[in-house]
Amino acid sequence: MTQLRVSIVLFDAFSNMVLACLLEPLRVVRDQNGLDLSWTILTEGDRPVDSSSGITVAPDMLKAEAKSADLVLIIGGDVFRDHHKASAMRNSLDPLIRNATVIAADTGTWILARCGYLNGRKATLHWQLLDEFAETFPDVQVSSDSFVRDGRYWTCGTAAAALDLMLDYIRSRFGPAVAMDAGAMFLHDNARRYGASFPGQSFSFSASSTFKHVLQIMSKTLEQPVPIAQLAQAANMPERSFHRLFLRELHMAPGKYYLLLRLARARELLRHTDLTRGEIALRCGFTSASTLARSFRTHHGISLREI
Repeated sequence: MTQLRVSIVLFDAFSNMVLACLLEPLRVVRDQNGLDLSWTILTEGDRPVDSSSGITVAPDMLKAEAKSADLVLIIGGDVFRDHHKASAMRNSLDPLIRNATVIAADTGTWILARCGYLNGRKATLHWQLLDEFAETFPDVQVSSDSFVRDGRYWTCGTAAAALDLMLDYIRSRFGPAVAMDAGAMFLHDNARRYGASFPGQSFSFSASSTFKHVLQIMSKTLEQPVPIAQLAQAANMPERSFHRLFLRELHMAPGKYYLLLRLARARELLRHTDLTRGEIALRCGFTSASTLARSFRTHHGISLREI
C-alpha cells in the first residue's frame, strides 16, 4: 500500500482557505482510495496559533518530536517579515524538510526564502507581494505563475493556486485517476447538476469554453459513451488536435479520461445506492459487472469489494 506522511507547519494568521485547499484533496485521496496517508499539525514556536479568521489550532506535537515526512506543507500568515528569527527558524525546519517535498503556500514562500532555502531557485507567492519579494530576495528567481515547481520546493500564493498545486502533486505521486477523483470533489455547481464525478479542478482555470463543453458532454453520456471522433467534432477540431488538447489539460488521452469518469460514477453508485453491480455497470457504460470490475482493478489497483 502506498504510504504518505505529511507534516503541516502553520504560522500565525494563516489562511484557513489555503489550509483547506491543500489538505482536503489529500483527505479525499485517503478516503476514496484507502491509502495509508496521514498528517501531523505543527506550528511556529510549538504553540497554538490563530488563523486569520481567529480560529486557534494547537500543534499535535513539538517539531523536534516529529517523525520524518514525505511531504511538508509550510503555510505562512500575515506576520512574515521578521528576519531576526531566520536562523532559529531554519534550525527547526531543517530536520523536518531534509528528505521531503516542500510545498510553501501564501507567505510560506517568504519564510522559506528568508531561511535561505530558495536561493538560486524559482518561486512564487501571492501576487500582491511579488514586487516586494523580488526586492527583498534578489537571489530568488521570482515568477508570476500561479504555482512553481523547482526540484523538491513547490510554491504558490492564493488558495486557488494551492488547490491546483496540490492536485498536480497528487497527479505526479498517485496518478491522473486519483487526481481526477480529488479534483472532482471541488466543483460545486456542476457536481450538483451532473454528479460528484464531474471534473472539477483537474483542468486549468484557463481552459476554453469549448473544452469545458466537451467535458460536460462526457459527464452526461456515461451510460452510452460517445465515440471520441464525435466528441472531436463537437469541439470543432481534428482528432489529433483533440487528443493533444486533453494531453495538455489533463495529462491523459480523451478516451482514458472518459473511462475514468465512468469508473468514478460507478464507485459513487456502489457506495451510495442499492443497485446491483450489473445495474451499475450498465448505467456507467460497461457491458457487464465483470467488465466493470476488471476495468476498476486495472485503473485503481483495488477490487470493487474494497470500496
